[in-house]
Amino acid sequence: MRFHLFSVLSVLAPGPLTGLATPFALHWDDIRPKHAWNSVPENWQNLGHSPAGATIDLHIALKAKNENALIDALIEVSSPGHPRQGEHLSREEVAELVAPPSDVLELANAWLEHYGVHPSTISTKHGGSWLTLTGVPVSRANELLSASYQLYQHIGTNETVLRTLSYGLPAALVEHVQNVAPTTHFGFPRTPQQESLMRRSGETREQTKAPGGDPGTILSRRDQYVTPSFLRWFYKTSRYVPSAADHNVLGVAGYLGDWPSPDDLREFMNQYRSEATEATYNVVKINGGGYDSSHPTIEANLNIQYTSAIAYPTPHIFYSTGGWDTQGDGFINWLDYVLGLWSVPQTISTPYSMPESTIPLDYAAHVCNLFARLGVRGVSVLFSSGNEGVGHGNCLIQDSSGSSQVQFRPTFPSTCPWVTSVGGTTGYNPEVAASFSGGGFSAYFPRPPYQNNAVPSFLRNLGNQYHSFYNPGGRGVPDIALQAMDFRIILNMKASNTHGTSCSTPTAAGIISLLNDYRISIGRAPLGFLNVLLYGRFLEGLNDITSGSNPGCNTDGFSAVPGWDPVTGLGSLDFEKLLTILTRW
Repeated sequence: MRFHLFSVLSVLAPGPLTGLATPFALHWDDIRPKHAWNSVPENWQNLGHSPAGATIDLHIALKAKNENALIDALIEVSSPGHPRQGEHLSREEVAELVAPPSDVLELANAWLEHYGVHPSTISTKHGGSWLTLTGVPVSRANELLSASYQLYQHIGTNETVLRTLSYGLPAALVEHVQNVAPTTHFGFPRTPQQESLMRRSGETREQTKAPGGDPGTILSRRDQYVTPSFLRWFYKTSRYVPSAADHNVLGVAGYLGDWPSPDDLREFMNQYRSEATEATYNVVKINGGGYDSSHPTIEANLNIQYTSAIAYPTPHIFYSTGGWDTQGDGFINWLDYVLGLWSVPQTISTPYSMPESTIPLDYAAHVCNLFARLGVRGVSVLFSSGNEGVGHGNCLIQDSSGSSQVQFRPTFPSTCPWVTSVGGTTGYNPEVAASFSGGGFSAYFPRPPYQNNAVPSFLRNLGNQYHSFYNPGGRGVPDIALQAMDFRIILNMKASNTHGTSCSTPTAAGIISLLNDYRISIGRAPLGFLNVLLYGRFLEGLNDITSGSNPGCNTDGFSAVPGWDPVTGLGSLDFEKLLTILTRW
């Protein structure tokens, strides 16, 4: 089986330029392919060309003059014992670190000028690594990118996007552009189940995650449920009183029309943490993101209610981000905004994911690089690992010979090495893996060095089981796992139960935010990128999960075993042990 193995660093490293002394003499029509789909992606249908006069906004990501510098800096500022540990970079320092060579920027502008893109429509951001083209006629975008933008509709949700099945770049530029968006990344619109839940909020219904990707929550009919008091007792946070609320902030990312309700939050606290009834949040709307508190959704309420219940009185920001519409891309819109901030929340919870195999490699590498920029600035970014075990459905793919075989389907951005992936558990005495906990190995990103002492032993014990179903050299997910079953929430002033890694992710984010509170309260830097710590100094503060599995793809999936495994990662968090570790620094 063939996997798309590559090194993030080598893919992002620019090659030498030639002929830049006379860039205007270049043959701009010498086009090299950047990415192409063989057919319309699953669950999409072609609606034909966009209306005459339609425009599109394009984001062009240029590679840094030395991309290794970003990852090197991220590891150094995140590693205990390193002289730079905790010396997180400012917005300006990151922009300087990721800036492209000046001649590449000059070349890109010459290319745009050749195709009649007016300079007034071009904005240069993030040290020149990001060019935003506003209001480009679709006909010109087609010429610029050797593309064929058309309208596509998601079957079942009627979401419509403007995308192309392929695009290319001039030979002189193709190795110096990381990604252009939106192009071939179709995103993840709401599933039919989410639409149903939005229309009939407050009802207790089952929700499963469709192949197109969506938030990872499933409503449950079970009578037993998890509340903040249980989580605070079980993960041992109840005795800690935050004292850095004037500096520590927790962010929750929302997409796809998800937003919370302050009334539901107040009622939730009345019922489940009465001393926190004053909990609130600020709303930041990005790129047309909406906010209607009279129509809250499960995902947003769940995240705000549980991060608030654990981290209270830490201030919260809820980001309502537009995108994944006719033109946009939600992740890129959100990252563009937060990377431009002078100050970013120290902890960010994001309970969204999509199968890695459904997105272009260049897009994944670009977005992953942007998350690394957040990490080097001192932000702990947590993503849910998904709710489909090792994958949804039969997971059959066709190889180059036309033969079909199984390929497990881990989720992105969870597979990005520069975020922390959160799986799911259930029960206590013992805590075991939740059967839906997403996990596996990336086909895009190689195993990062911080996993080299944890993952190989699992693979040795696994032996030849599922040989060719996964990439043994890939980044393993998840990193940690926490309770994810039967969470009690309030939706439209009514109580419901819900489960999924959308529950475990805000729980983990709340606990990490408390650890950041302690660090800030003693005048130290926040934890920032967590994984070097988790696979190193924090290991003794984790609860190993050794039973359960994550079936999927018509298989039994992987099994939780002693040590790291692709079901529960390194295990769950013990706040008091982790706090003790921090006091010894």
